[in-house]
Amino acid sequence: MDKVTCIAYLLYQSSKSQDIKDKAIQLLNGDVSIRDLKRNTAIQAYIILAESTLRKNNFDKLQVQKFAEQFLLLEV
Repeated sequence: MDKVTCIAYLLYQSSKSQDIKDKAIQLLNGDVSIRDLKRNTAIQAYIILAESTLRKNNFDKLQVQKFAEQFLLLEV
């Protein structure tokens, strides 16, 4: 799994807020960047937490794959 997909998954799982879940899906699909999200003070703490969890490698990669399969939009 690549870094952005993992961070999007961790961000999605970090809150019950629909706004944060929507931002995680936008990140997964490339509609917004990690840099853009870090500028948003409401989401900044969640991004930092997700990056920290990623560095610790403390998440289930199978769940990340299922998240990507569920929310990644493919254009044909």
